[in-house]
Amino acid sequence: MKKVRILQILPLVILFITLRSTAQPKQFSLDEALNYAMENSYILKNSRHDIILAQKEVWKTITIGLPQVSGSANYNKFLNLPVSLLPGEFFGEEPGTYIPVKFGQDYNSDFGFTVSQLIFDGSYIVGVGSSKIYLDLAKHAEEKSEIAIREAVAQAYYLALIGMKNKQIMEDNLENTQNLLRETNAYFENGFREESDVDQMKILVRNAENEILKAEREITIAKVVLKYALGYPMDLEIELTDQLEEFLIPITGMDQSAGFDVSEHIDYRLAVTNFQVSEKLLRLEKAAFLPKLSGFYSYSKTAYGNQANLFKPSVSWFPSSLVGLQLTVPIFSSGQKVLSVQQAKIEMEKASNDQKLAETTLQKDYLTAAAELETAKEKYANDVENHQLAERILDKTKIKFSSGLSSSTELSQLESQYLETYGAYVASVMQLLQADLLLKKARGTL
Repeated sequence: MKKVRILQILPLVILFITLRSTAQPKQFSLDEALNYAMENSYILKNSRHDIILAQKEVWKTITIGLPQVSGSANYNKFLNLPVSLLPGEFFGEEPGTYIPVKFGQDYNSDFGFTVSQLIFDGSYIVGVGSSKIYLDLAKHAEEKSEIAIREAVAQAYYLALIGMKNKQIMEDNLENTQNLLRETNAYFENGFREESDVDQMKILVRNAENEILKAEREITIAKVVLKYALGYPMDLEIELTDQLEEFLIPITGMDQSAGFDVSEHIDYRLAVTNFQVSEKLLRLEKAAFLPKLSGFYSYSKTAYGNQANLFKPSVSWFPSSLVGLQLTVPIFSSGQKVLSVQQAKIEMEKASNDQKLAETTLQKDYLTAAAELETAKEKYANDVENHQLAERILDKTKIKFSSGLSSSTELSQLESQYLETYGAYVASVMQLLQADLLLKKARGTL
């Protein structure tokens, strides 16, 4: 019976595996990839949880100053009633003697509630403001995480596009080299080429095949990194819809003369918020010198008896209530509070220096990034020209080789030169794209 059930389920399992394996890969432009990452990155999900926790912390701090209500109930049985000693002369005994007397009853019970309200507490006032700044810090941390994720996604996307471009070029080169190998082999069989020429062409073919395999591995690695940054399942495939040239053309024509507003950069805003935190901490230490005032109201009922059941209608319950104010005034703390205030002042001065340092650092980073982008643009232009020259030289040499006017050794050398200039071109493309990301990050526009 079990075997029959397995045979019935097996086709469904095979169908599921087939559908999963033939599912169309999800397509992403860079903008779509960035939007997907903003929604699905595990790092950003945790950052948003931190914001929610910070919001809860704000409300938790606020509730300290709201009315607090507590209730209590007791039920007691004395195993031995407490004994009091009364002077014996009150009962006709000799002076200096005492008579043991037990007061109370074997059972008692009470219940009641207390309402308290904080009226003034300097630490509470400062604490509420500090908790709101803590929320701002959580939001800034999320923004920093978003920038880091966008940078990681863009870099991985660029690497994948470069790998795809590299593979395409290497496939074209392989096809041309294979054609030359067939021609060379035909000439050799007819006695017009030496066997070494055929062997040299075979080496070039093998090298071209290895370059394709290398490019495929680079694409695979880049897509793995991209899926990791996106929060995308590793077992599902993705396709990239943007072309590499779409990103290169705007960068090469970009004008970098425009400056940027330091105050809008996330790092500067973080420094400002940290300074505000240090200010609040100083106020908190100073608030420790202020008195604390709170009000309260208490109400209770109590019953007594020698029987265990105090809840019979015949048992009387005696109410009591109390209302009052409680004032706590700090008087002497052996200089501990003074030292805490001094430490908080130093921390605030450090935070002020950090804020100024952040402003200077951001200006330095922007100027450096702008210069590096200009250098990358110049190198890219030179490498493009060098690659085009090497390609033209190689194409002409291939024609000469086919006509018997060039040797296989010369062709091999020029093939190596072509691959070397193409490698430099690929490196300059990545350097240009990374320099653009670095400038955007320095400007705070990434």
